[in-house]
This record gives sequence, structure tokens and C-alpha cells, in this order.
Amino acid sequence: MARLPKLAVFDLDYTLWPFWVDTHVDPPFHKSSDGTVRDRRGQDVRLYPEVPEVLKRLQSLGVPGAAASRTSEIEGANQLLELFDLFRLQQKTGIPFSQMIFFDDERRNIVDVSKLGVTCIHIQNGMNLQTLSQGLETFAKAQTGPLRSSLEESPFEA
Repeated sequence: MARLPKLAVFDLDYTLWPFWVDTHVDPPFHKSSDGTVRDRRGQDVRLYPEVPEVLKRLQSLGVPGAAASRTSEIEGANQLLELFDLFRLQQKTGIPFSQMIFFDDERRNIVDVSKLGVTCIHIQNGMNLQTLSQGLETFAKAQTGPLRSSLEESPFEA
């Protein structure tokens, strides 16, 4: 079986959800009786469509998830993670950077984090299952030798 990361880390804004939590929505957030998350003005707040399935796939593979963000709206971001029933933030995991994979929409973060030895995947248009599969393939290849193109077929496809 291909090697898997010991931790999958996700940026938040424009990675898990299609907005900047510090400018596009208005905390505090709440979950209505129908399960919809809304901001203070009543605006619906949603994840990218495939994010719940991406996180379920990682869970089924035994790979825990975490969040990392440069947002200035820390309280609002943490509240959304809780309301969407996503993973809890942890500052120290004890997991080596070389055993982590990081997904982000901003190139500057990819450049900075890759210098730590983390396998970094630049995403566009939000997190989805195809990006997860390509990222896991890239991680596995980085652990075993020369990287192949992330566009090749992946053993992690649905």
C-alpha cells in the first residue's frame, strides 16, 4: 500500500470554504435547526461541496486532519470549524513535517511551508476529491523516490 501522511493540514479561506472569514462573512455564526450555518446577518455559510467527503476519505484512510490559517479572524474561524463539525486545531502534534501534507490556495504559503519539508499542494477552486487523490499520490511518491506528475492516475481515486 502507498505511504500515507500522518497528518493532512488544510488552509481555511478558499480551501475549505469559498470566502475570507475575516472580510466576506460577519461573525458570530450559528447553526439553525435545519443544520444550515449562518452568519450574524443571516447569510448562509457553506463549505466547498466535496469538503465533507474529502475529510471522510482521510478519516477512512486513518489520516487525521488539522487546520492552519493566516486569518486575522481567529475566533470566527474556530467557531466555523466547530459548527461544521470539522477537526479541532492543535498547536503541537509531534508529527515530523516530512510526514505532513498541506493544501492551500495561496502560492506564498505553499512556498513558505514547503521549505519546512512538508509536501505542499496548491489548490484552485476549493478542496475536492481529485485534489486529495493527486495530493496523496504526490506525498507517496515523495516518500519513495522521484516525483511523477500529479496528473497521472492515482491509487487513491474513488
